[in-house]
Amino acid sequence: MKRPSEDVKIFSGSSNPMLATEICRLLGTEVGAAELSRFSSGEIYVGIGESVRGADVYVLQSFSHPVNEHFVELMVMIDALKRSSAGMINVIIPYYGYARQEKQDRSREPITAKMVADVLTTVGADRVITMDLHAPAIQGFFDIPVDHMTALDLIADHLRNKDLTDHIVVSPDAGRAKTAERLATYLDLPVALMNKRRPKHNEAEITHVIGDVRGKIPIIIEDMIDTGGTIVKVAEGLVEHGALPHVILCATHAVFSDPALQRLQHPAIREVIVTDTLPVEAPVMQKLRVLSVAPLIAEAIDRIHHNRSISKLFSESNR
Repeated sequence: MKRPSEDVKIFSGSSNPMLATEICRLLGTEVGAAELSRFSSGEIYVGIGESVRGADVYVLQSFSHPVNEHFVELMVMIDALKRSSAGMINVIIPYYGYARQEKQDRSREPITAKMVADVLTTVGADRVITMDLHAPAIQGFFDIPVDHMTALDLIADHLRNKDLTDHIVVSPDAGRAKTAERLATYLDLPVALMNKRRPKHNEAEITHVIGDVRGKIPIIIEDMIDTGGTIVKVAEGLVEHGALPHVILCATHAVFSDPALQRLQHPAIREVIVTDTLPVEAPVMQKLRVLSVAPLIAEAIDRIHHNRSISKLFSESNR
């Protein structure tokens, strides 16, 4: 990667400044100057500390806890950049919050993922760069370009360093089946599918397993780990069906809402592999492995700025 030209500016919200700093280090630049503060009433203030007139601007903000604070902060940052005459405002959202509200499961429910897309577009975003959406169809909620990247190759590369004899890739539900099949193809492993139902939010009941997991070590692939309740039920269900109690759990987004860290200490879970799309304070668990998406995002910024395809970043994904 080349050092970005002077007309490229990279700014960071307060959700994941360490990731933004690492991206800038890889690009040979510095995080743009911005003042982020709160009024006594709790209102958010953003001041851009350098000229962005005509610049190709990238602003990074994940929807980490507190989600609503970081969402509003991003809106204010975009507005500040727009009013500062930025040439192009590219919003990098490694973890797109509200993605689980992408459809109506019952009458009179919101489709909040669409509402967030509308707000981002209306306030002035020209492009969105995100990773492993809960539902890929969310890309269609936007009327602006969306670059939907994946951490699957990073996870696959990490797993290749292990002896994968007698391992099996497991999709925890039908929604992850395609991702599980891709990972199984990358690793040349068999695949199994769990069937579950949700009596209410953040709860799941496993009904049955499709595939033979007896005597095998499961590799569960998810897009996120929130409270950890579902994933523990999946691990226990696999063991009940004959899998070895050495589960490897893989997920892009480490939401880790309480009591996730406590639940992930379950003895059947041997390793938890996540990325830094959300800030993870280390060391939080001995079994936790955090992979950085900074090189991936830095390369994407370089390619987008120079009008080159970012699909080349995912050589395996495009096979």
